[in-house]
Amino acid sequence: MTEISHRFIETNGIRMHVAEAGTGPLVVLCHGFPESWYSWRHQLPALAEAGFHAVAPDMRGYGQTDRPEAIDQYTLLHLVGDMVGLVDALGAEKAVIAGHDWGAPVAWHAALLRPDRFRGVVGLSVPFRPRGTVRPTTAMPQTADARFYQLHFQEPGIAEAEFERDPRVSLRTILYSASGDAPRRDGGGAARDAVGMVARQGGFLSGMINPASLPGWLSEADIYFYAGEFARSGFRGGLNWYRNIDRNWELLAPFAGARVMVPALYMAGDRDLVVAFRGMDELLPNLARFVPQLRQTIMLPGCGHWTQQERPSEVNAAMIDFLRGV
Repeated sequence: MTEISHRFIETNGIRMHVAEAGTGPLVVLCHGFPESWYSWRHQLPALAEAGFHAVAPDMRGYGQTDRPEAIDQYTLLHLVGDMVGLVDALGAEKAVIAGHDWGAPVAWHAALLRPDRFRGVVGLSVPFRPRGTVRPTTAMPQTADARFYQLHFQEPGIAEAEFERDPRVSLRTILYSASGDAPRRDGGGAARDAVGMVARQGGFLSGMINPASLPGWLSEADIYFYAGEFARSGFRGGLNWYRNIDRNWELLAPFAGARVMVPALYMAGDRDLVVAFRGMDELLPNLARFVPQLRQTIMLPGCGHWTQQERPSEVNAAMIDFLRGV
């Protein structure tokens, strides 16, 4: 088994913790919420053994990486800037960048904005979404009783208090409930409309399950690691990414209509709630219009949101095949 090593690098004005393995062409792995470099624990050794230098940072606001206080320090331009600075700090001219969940928009926009530095892109769970014509939060679903979880996350302090009450229970609940192993509502229209909605009178976790036992892909040791990271860092940094959704829309106005022009791979689970979000039924079949060099879209049967953790062997094989082709 290839050993994973750790170090700190300076990038874009912050100190960033990275986990890495192997030597060869650089592959940067961007995690999402509420996660850590550890989400890529199965990919780091596999990519190293396939002849690549795999690097998974704790992203801005997470783990052992710096957590700037101001909310406006977590825009996509900051996050892409962090990845450009990471590639610089590692002494590489170019990299392939992969991202899962929130890490996917970072990867897609790194490829969009700096194709000279990012020669390929892999998106897990979240596809490239072209900039819309309206401020994103105004288009998010809400009713008298519930609102989309990204709206729920907008007000500082509320989600932090809920998640930080017991990080172990919070993470155990979120990781299980968004996985392919959790029971799903029947797929009727009402169930589709309820995807990602949080009751106004409850919390984010109130409709979720803390399971009696964990599925095979997730151990109590994994939960212990994640909980330890968030016990130290808190959840505010990660939640601040959501609080810049409208600001990102403003800042990316000059790139409206721009397409991701580097080779790309998209993978998701067919039980991932993200693929059931409003508008995904139209976006996914048309993704190649916005990503002309999309080599493949892979949907993993029975897989939920945590793509590379739930299906490591399939993700590793698809990533290695893509990497050898770019």
